[in-house]
Amino acid sequence: MFQRAITEEAVLYTLGNGQIVEEYPDDHPYPSRLMLGNHDGRPLHVVVAYDPANRQCIVVTAYIPGPDQWDDTFSRRTSCNV
Repeated sequence: MFQRAITEEAVLYTLGNGQIVEEYPDDHPYPSRLMLGNHDGRPLHVVVAYDPANRQCIVVTAYIPGPDQWDDTFSRRTSCNV
């Protein structure tokens, strides 16, 4: 996140207002999900896990998705990566 110059505000906005793109219920140690939001007018993906025992969200990563791996909405992977 920091290496990619993605702000904490953009991540928090995505977590609060973004769209769930994919869910990973079998991730360990906590289930996680991929969320789509916006960062300075560009799409933003945030992977977040949830620790129910401590009621905490853990940001795993945040990145600007590439058009070579995602459709025009950045909410569906292209067929070559399925």
